[in-house]
Amino acid sequence: MELRGVVQTYAWGKTGKTSKVALLHAANIPEFIIDDKIPYAELWMGTHCNGPSTLKKTGQKLEEWINENKNSLGNEVITQFGETLPYLFKVLSVNKALSIQAHPTKTHAEQLHKLYPDIYKDPNHKPELAIALTQFEALCGFRPIAEIKGYVADIPELRRVIGEDLVSRFLKTKEPEDDKQLLKSCFQCLMTCSKDVVVEQLTLLVNKIKTEGDASRLNQLLTTLHLDFPGDVGCFCIYFLNHVILNPGESIYLGPNVPHAYLSGDCIECMACSDNVVRAGLTPKFRDVNTLCEMLEYCGMPASSAKFQPVVEDCYTSLYKPPIPDFAVASIRLPQEVTEYTTKPRNSASILLVVEGHGNCGAAELNPGSIVFLSSKEQLTINSKTKLSIYQACANV
Repeated sequence: MELRGVVQTYAWGKTGKTSKVALLHAANIPEFIIDDKIPYAELWMGTHCNGPSTLKKTGQKLEEWINENKNSLGNEVITQFGETLPYLFKVLSVNKALSIQAHPTKTHAEQLHKLYPDIYKDPNHKPELAIALTQFEALCGFRPIAEIKGYVADIPELRRVIGEDLVSRFLKTKEPEDDKQLLKSCFQCLMTCSKDVVVEQLTLLVNKIKTEGDASRLNQLLTTLHLDFPGDVGCFCIYFLNHVILNPGESIYLGPNVPHAYLSGDCIECMACSDNVVRAGLTPKFRDVNTLCEMLEYCGMPASSAKFQPVVEDCYTSLYKPPIPDFAVASIRLPQEVTEYTTKPRNSASILLVVEGHGNCGAAELNPGSIVFLSSKEQLTINSKTKLSIYQACANV
């Protein structure tokens, strides 16, 4: 059953034909005309009310079809999540950084929704998995505390924003628990610093970098962020958070309370079906700084540990299987010499997206951008004479 996804045009997206989102959607929907001036940020595949997929043949909403065919979800999904698809499948094309953000736990999401329903519009958590389609950059989790201390010691502009007395205590401490508590205090002071001080110190730092001609990757990142978000305190977060660079096929998993921000590139993304985002920088949207600072995990980790490894299911399929039941994503890569392949049965309804190559399943053609819905346990036999790359989202049950 072929689907039609929904394109979201957010300001941070890649424009025109530079966007993988636009290219995949246009390949699937011939009447879709790409406008070189429009930022095509996300392609949504699922039942979320803000971008519901429809059946390509009839135009019926996928959610309506599922309501009429509830067994398609699978017994495990119905038992654990009710009669609904528990995940949202996406493609992202990022031209400009997304906000410094984190997502709450399920319990915290329920509390936030109850207290502030106009801001946090549903009671669900929002863990995320991102798999790079092109080189993909992100900020993810706190750096090792020794690294953060090194940046704080070396950058006077950063020290002034945090406060010299607090920085002095942070640099002297050697006990892990003290490190965590003082890291939290330093990050809170940074994120709540007065706008005037932030603007002044950021301007001094950016001008110093230009004068010294230091073109290190981190300095380039700061310059780019300051150009896109002038005077924004989120620019300073690059000295606290790991700068992760993913090659195609590499991934990161973002569980609850992990600070992060996507920076650039194209990726596959899958998440629990929610819109709960707590933001604090690099955004014109509402910032809930106090909530963010209180909820974060102040655990330093090396950038390499942020990468999430899949498990190999067979010669052609790897499964990215996070430690939550809401979703998993299979990567199916068929070399040209494999002319027939049958997908593995899943315990839930699944959505497949073709990102490269051409083939068919029965009379239906599979091309880049093709989106296919499979009921629980249903398999797809693919015939192809070209290399094929397909991603399949399902519940992790």
